[in-house]
Amino acid sequence: MIWFILSLFLSLESNAHSFQFEELAKYIDSHEEEYVEILRDWVAVESVSTDVQKRPDVERMMEMTAEKLKNMQGKVELVDVGQQELPDGTTIPLPKVVTAQFGSDSSKRTVCIYGHVDVQPASKEDGWATEPYNLTDLNGNLYGRGASDNKAPVLAWIHTVEAYQKLGIELPVNVKFIIEGMEETGSDGLEAMVKVQKDSFFADVDYIVISDCGWLSRRPALTYGTRGNCYFHAAVRGLPGGPKEDLHSGVHGGTVIEPMTDLIGILSKSKKVGQILIPGICEAVSPMTEKERATYESIEFDMEDYRQNIGVERLMHSNKVELLAHRWRQPTVSIHGIEGAFSDPGSKTVIPARVIAKFSIRQVPDMDPKEVEKQVKEHLEAAFAKRGTPNKLKVTMVLGAKPWLADPQHLLYEAGKAAVKTVFNVEPDLVREGGTIPIARTFQEVVDKPIIMLPIGGFDDGLHSQNEKMSRYNYIEGTKLFAAYLHEVSQMKD
Repeated sequence: MIWFILSLFLSLESNAHSFQFEELAKYIDSHEEEYVEILRDWVAVESVSTDVQKRPDVERMMEMTAEKLKNMQGKVELVDVGQQELPDGTTIPLPKVVTAQFGSDSSKRTVCIYGHVDVQPASKEDGWATEPYNLTDLNGNLYGRGASDNKAPVLAWIHTVEAYQKLGIELPVNVKFIIEGMEETGSDGLEAMVKVQKDSFFADVDYIVISDCGWLSRRPALTYGTRGNCYFHAAVRGLPGGPKEDLHSGVHGGTVIEPMTDLIGILSKSKKVGQILIPGICEAVSPMTEKERATYESIEFDMEDYRQNIGVERLMHSNKVELLAHRWRQPTVSIHGIEGAFSDPGSKTVIPARVIAKFSIRQVPDMDPKEVEKQVKEHLEAAFAKRGTPNKLKVTMVLGAKPWLADPQHLLYEAGKAAVKTVFNVEPDLVREGGTIPIARTFQEVVDKPIIMLPIGGFDDGLHSQNEKMSRYNYIEGTKLFAAYLHEVSQMKD
């Protein structure tokens, strides 16, 4: 009889939890158009953190975020994180960081949600089919800069808390938010803030969730690793030994050693197709284990779909494991552009007196940014010296973000699997991410709490690219996923 009563109680408890999720899911479905309109308002703000001229827009975006959380009766603060020094030596205030808290029940776990609301630059002239800051609803997709990276995921988390509130369902965990406006430039000021607030805002945090990445395929995914990023400027200038100003190539071509030629010459010594030529970079990479290889083999990933989606004729690698390994756990050297070079439409016959190459090295365990900086400088300076040029070279590392790696066997990931099963009725893939989220490693080292990346972005969202989008499906079902995840975290057994 006792066992019967116990089993009945457990059954009722299970049904109650199931019923609560159904209530939440129906509420989220019924508010889809409202959620889209809020995203439209957020996308309309050109919160480009890389452009200091757009700083007022970034600050306005932070204030809008804070206001939304205040309207939900959260305990909200706009935290001053200091000044940013510009290349000309002047300083301007960094955008404030928004923190918020919902619930302070010491008997519950506390989950901290990280997100950002700054975006990459975009303009219609870049090749967008729509106006990038006017959210455009086409064929179930919501096109706009920042829609996927990272405004819709941030809003999905906010909608999740709001859904619990509106239905009068008690939050199963305490929820904190930390939302910034400088992620796209390396999260300036945030690391210092995290260190200062380690024993205050983060004192009662048990787990940290980041939703600033995407699925690998149409199957939902949980992310347990990201690459780091060392970003460099290599400047070649004429003074004092070469040309002191831009020169006419017809009048002076053939009489001077051109800085652009020197720059391209040393860049060509850094990489070739499929190979990094800088000594020490690849040698530092941790070897792939058999267990890791088996995980890669089991992941759902169609190479032909991927090839077509990014629009290339041929991929660098011909099998899935090698391709994924080079996306996630191998370093890369990428050249992004040359400042000072003529790039406008038309023709201009000029020899630039000063050019700056901008390139990055995505780093992985067990690479270290300080060592990478030393290796790059030594390699480029040696290659430059061999040219015997009168021009001058200066190499500067402007960003050194470390890679991040979590334990996918942690209970946070088991909770993620359960939430995905509830919403999508499939098992998620366990994946790594080729991009960089600088704050993940900071959280890992400073706050020292378990972290999970729980993405809702699609594999074809076009982050940082033309025609970035978030599908309605991922936006709404992703909100349900977050609602289910909070419940699963509350049910985790220590």
